Amino acid sequence: MNDEVNFKNNPLHGLSLKNLLIEIVDHYGFEILDAYLNINCFKINPSIESSVKFLKKTEWARQKVEVFYLYEYKNLPRASSEQFALPPRDRIVPDQHVPGEPAKLSLDDAERLSEKRAKKAAEYSHNSAYRSSGSGRVRGSDSQGKGSYSDNKERSKSRGEDRTRPKPSSDSASQSSDPWAKWKE
Repeated sequence: MNDEVNFKNNPLHGLSLKNLLIEIVDHYGFEILDAYLNINCFKINPSIESSVKFLKKTEWARQKVEVFYLYEYKNLPRASSEQFALPPRDRIVPDQHVPGEPAKLSLDDAERLSEKRAKKAAEYSHNSAYRSSGSGRVRGSDSQGKGSYSDNKERSKSRGEDRTRPKPSSDSASQSSDPWAKWKE
């Protein structure tokens, strides 16, 4: 019963997803939501009904919208590391944290934020290509570190290697149709 009292301080407690969307769409509009959250239900034919339908089926998107509601629209301080691990509806907001005025958001700020995220993602993918398994993988190679077929073909040509497969003999042709041929003999 003690948890129930703490949950009542969470602005999401007792708030339906539809009402949450109505509040933030009335205040910000679909264009700002799309710019900040980058979820297609706010970009392609946006409506409250279609967004609710999508968000009910997609947990990651619903949590992203709920986090936006808590920390941008209700302007609460960021969650502690223990609370951050929980879904937004399960977080306990301390009694001294009172929702404030909605944050002022603009499309220019959203563009700067998306550029910052893209730069960070590019840095991460650049660094992870070299760190992945310590096998000295080269950027642009496939998941097994071998590169693409055309890359390997070009490398072998430049080295003067002939990488064509030998033509199967009639004996091996019968074995290729039956993978157990050698075992049966």
